[in-house]
Amino acid sequence: MGNSIRTETHAIIMGELYNNSSTGKAALASVRSTASLASPRARLVWPLLLSHLDKTQLSYDGQPTRDEIAVYAAIRLYAIHQQGVTGLVYGPIIYNDSVNSDMAGHPLLQVLGNLRSKKDGKEALDRHVEALLGTTTITSTIINLTHLVSILKTKSNKSQKIDYAQLAQELYWAQYDYQSANRVRLRWGEQYYGAPMNTDNSEGKN
Repeated sequence: MGNSIRTETHAIIMGELYNNSSTGKAALASVRSTASLASPRARLVWPLLLSHLDKTQLSYDGQPTRDEIAVYAAIRLYAIHQQGVTGLVYGPIIYNDSVNSDMAGHPLLQVLGNLRSKKDGKEALDRHVEALLGTTTITSTIINLTHLVSILKTKSNKSQKIDYAQLAQELYWAQYDYQSANRVRLRWGEQYYGAPMNTDNSEGKN
């Protein structure tokens, strides 16, 4: 199911949350207020999120599945980033060099790596990323990502778009097994410590 996570998260963000409806606005406020899908405070987002998941991805014992945890965490990070920003902060990564789109998004760690190259606040940012890459639990991973998105909000261009659907897929694999989690952490490290991305629309191609 891991490969469907990205598609489902994209549909939830674009079809349910970023539609300027009263339901979408209420769900965004609800998801920002709690870190756990299982919390009653998250109930407003349940119909929007759970209706997009296959029945095999749902929990039948009240303990959220890997799929539910990954999607909820990603849309919560999106909701935190989107708060107070007029334009959409989500966009899918575009790998085709011939495509020129203002809607293109980039990997979160790559964008943070670009901020790192500007030196301002580099040490604090490095500490948060090092904590993320060193954690071995999904709870700590999500907490560290939340801190990093908060930093991103204060330091990045307001028009900067992140591929939160891709992040959801990575969060799924980070829970799958030890080897998969290590691959996710290595990929994040490559994105963060690698060369700063360009300023054109091929930034997310790496």
